[in-house]
Amino acid sequence: MGQSEQITAIPSNRLQFFPVMMFAVVMGFTGLSIVFYKMSQDLVFPTIIADIFGYISLTLFIVISLFYFKKILTYKEEVKKEFTHPIRVNFFAAISISMLLLSIFFRHSLQELSYIMFLVGALLHFFFTFYTIKFWINNNLEMQHSNPAWFIPIVGNIIVPIAGKGFVPDEILYFYFSVGLFFWIVLFAIILNRIIFHNQFAPKFMPTLFILIAPPAIGFIAYEKLVSHLDFFAHMLYSLALFFTILVFVMYKNYIKIKFFISWWAFTFPMAAISIATILMYELSHENIYAVLAYLFTAITVFVVFLVAKETIVHMFKKEICIME
Repeated sequence: MGQSEQITAIPSNRLQFFPVMMFAVVMGFTGLSIVFYKMSQDLVFPTIIADIFGYISLTLFIVISLFYFKKILTYKEEVKKEFTHPIRVNFFAAISISMLLLSIFFRHSLQELSYIMFLVGALLHFFFTFYTIKFWINNNLEMQHSNPAWFIPIVGNIIVPIAGKGFVPDEILYFYFSVGLFFWIVLFAIILNRIIFHNQFAPKFMPTLFILIAPPAIGFIAYEKLVSHLDFFAHMLYSLALFFTILVFVMYKNYIKIKFFISWWAFTFPMAAISIATILMYELSHENIYAVLAYLFTAITVFVVFLVAKETIVHMFKKEICIME
């Protein structure tokens, strides 16, 4: 069956509501692939598993991109609605982040593909960053619109130095890193204000609390890429990532009764981020506690990704995904 026939296999009404949030699936699987690769480098783990999941991630990116491109051609108004929605607009950056993560993974095997993925992903993320900030400035947003998904387009800039080291001058990477780190602090203050002083998140957005883990975890990895040594600031970033990881697990009762939404994929990439950061911390410090934590976080990440993937497949067969909400 050709690609065009596969695309039209989705009934038109379901294609119409095919969400841009589906790219979070690619983020989750690619994050897990990078975890497996780092485990094979620094701890006892077979490399073949990382390669299998890496190619699965690339396939998912291609398939989801084809579906969304078909949606752009067929249902332009629906895409415009997503691109001007105060919450969904943040998930468009998942497209560029997926490309950056794939660039990171394939750097050790397909360097030309990695380089192309990096260039396109970095330029696309540059656009999404400025578009999102302009969107916030030009629209009268309300406090209930804020949620941790706001971190995606802005703090995603911190991934660029990880993917781009050696591809472009460090001055460009410092630019992305600085923007991401600054807006992480600003947005965290806004999100904390919302969490403490305003209404609780809707159930479908509760998984996005896991996104709180990602900025310091990715920030630690990016900072180490830029400075190449473990110092006080690196320790601080990792410690904050560890703190938020413990915090979201202490709040486990907030998640266990949530009905499935595609937003469950927000559980996956942050867990991959803290796993990779912990493996790197072990690589730099050689402290056994980080090796133990690396195995623990990797096991949790595998469990979470497979659980969310299973639920996604089940609900796809029930035709409960890609429907109007």
